[in-house]
Amino acid sequence: MTDLNKSNNDNTDKNTDNINSATEQPLNGVDSNVNSQQVSIKAWSQKLLVVILCIASFYGGWKSYESNMVNDCNANGGQMIEGKRTLICQLS
Repeated sequence: MTDLNKSNNDNTDKNTDNINSATEQPLNGVDSNVNSQQVSIKAWSQKLLVVILCIASFYGGWKSYESNMVNDCNANGGQMIEGKRTLICQLS
């Protein structure tokens, strides 16, 4: 009876060794390269998206500030005059 238990244990050990070796080694070397390229492309696309969102946020904030300044000028009875690079509020 001890011989049967010993042979079962030996077979179980061999089966787990085969499973572990199959999961550790990819079937071909291309799999690891493809995964690293996908991660790299994803990282660059995320960085580009962040830059675009930052630029859009800055532009939106700038236009919002301009709009608030025009509204404040009009509320105080003034009129906006466009300069070369600035907006000037001229009170009457």
